[in-house]
Amino acid sequence: MSRRVWLGVSAMTGRVALTALLLACATTVTSAQRGGGAPSARANAAIDLTGYWVSVITEDWKFRMVTPKKGVYETLTLNAQGRKVGDSWDPARDEAAGEACRAYSAANIMRMPTRLNVTWADDNTLRIEADAGTQTRLLRFSREAASGVPSWQGHSTAEWQPGPGRGTSRGGTLKVVTTNLRPGYIRRNGAPHSDKAIVTEYFDLNTAPNGDRWLTVTTKVDDPQYFTRPYLTSSDFKKLPGAAGWNPTPCAAK
Repeated sequence: MSRRVWLGVSAMTGRVALTALLLACATTVTSAQRGGGAPSARANAAIDLTGYWVSVITEDWKFRMVTPKKGVYETLTLNAQGRKVGDSWDPARDEAAGEACRAYSAANIMRMPTRLNVTWADDNTLRIEADAGTQTRLLRFSREAASGVPSWQGHSTAEWQPGPGRGTSRGGTLKVVTTNLRPGYIRRNGAPHSDKAIVTEYFDLNTAPNGDRWLTVTTKVDDPQYFTRPYLTSSDFKKLPGAAGWNPTPCAAK
């Protein structure tokens, strides 16, 4: 074969190879844009939170198991405006206005005496149902911005943080940030949070020496309107073998 012919064949082969490479790249980009190449949040889960859980009240027992009297704000971070709003609390007025769920918002639902049922709504949405107040939270593993009418559970964006988790959780941590909330309460006696509140949570799993599984939810509530500084809490849940005791009940204003 002459050098001219060989160069022509080589050039043609190169063009074919380049065309094939460009098509392959285009296919890969298209696939990635459609999400086909990325593992789902469910497949990529750092820890398994699914199942039934019951709250174990060890922190602030007297404020969580019963409704404190109006004006009891011990351990809270309310400013003067927040205390003024709390002092006007009227549970009968909340009931009449259809606002009995104010204490069951995402800023406080994990502090309520409750059972949880955690399942996957789809491969990229974790669902947490609480039998207290019959509330449902949807934790979305996406960067979708909050939109629509504010609600009690707001808009929650979740992400896995793999590797050694906080505390003794070895598989990793689930971080959740919730915005777009309706004004609610961080204590059932009317201590308020505003619609500007941002709730940041870290979910960690631990195993006790006897084999029991425990879930710890560390929560930070930031509210520039009613708080002097972030409100920090830690809430514990014990894993249950099944749905026994699951009892969804409506919200109660008091």
